[in-house]
Amino acid sequence: MENPDSVPETDIKAENSDKADENSAATDTDAKINELNDRYLRLYSEFDNYRKRTMKEKSDIIKTAAEDAFKSILPVIDDFERAMKANEQVEDSKAIKEGFQLIFNKLKNSTQQKGLIAFDSIGTAFNADVMEAITHIPATDPSQKGIVIDEVEKGYKLGDKVIRFAKVVVAQ
Repeated sequence: MENPDSVPETDIKAENSDKADENSAATDTDAKINELNDRYLRLYSEFDNYRKRTMKEKSDIIKTAAEDAFKSILPVIDDFERAMKANEQVEDSKAIKEGFQLIFNKLKNSTQQKGLIAFDSIGTAFNADVMEAITHIPATDPSQKGIVIDEVEKGYKLGDKVIRFAKVVVAQ
């Protein structure tokens, strides 16, 4: 006769099978967690490397951005040095004026080629987006109210961006 305390063999096999399935599921879950952690760490590392690389590239661009502009201005500086040396013995002021006008035109052309544009404000309506009113004077004619009468400093744009506001005198 069977011992009442004994467990049938099929029950033991089923119990062991359930434990094996649990162990297998736990192993699969652990493997999946490890795989996801590994993917996360790799992605994080790639992003961190990307961030560092773009910061370095940005700083390099900032350092070398002015290089092109300065290269275009260097010939103008050379011309000024030659003009100052040549003007030490020159008595004719007309020749000096012509030389400085040529140098000014060369500087103006080289900056315009880089996108720097001076804008005129005299005779136009005051525009706070591109002008700074440093003083107001009484208008002699009612049609002059709000009109720029004098320009103390020219305004400049680099492309569409104002890099220096025109300093103006406005009639009121």
